[in-house]
Amino acid sequence: MVQMTLKIDGMQCGMCESHVNDTLRAAFPLKKVSSSHSKGETVLVTSEEIPEDALRRALEPTGYKLVSVQTAPYVKRGLFHRG
Repeated sequence: MVQMTLKIDGMQCGMCESHVNDTLRAAFPLKKVSSSHSKGETVLVTSEEIPEDALRRALEPTGYKLVSVQTAPYVKRGLFHRG
């Protein structure tokens, strides 16, 4: 599992967050997606890394701009997580 943090320019409100989330869900097989307009970022959890150019192409028609992508292994933290 991979966690990808996308910096996205153009999100102004909760509806923008929903629009970005819905667009990415429709384009890619995601396990989890959440956006924050105040942070200007979207966090994806997926089984394998998605190429940056594919993410950019998916977001392009919406008017939002993908600024950067950071990828890290996803570590699920349960209720009794330690450390």
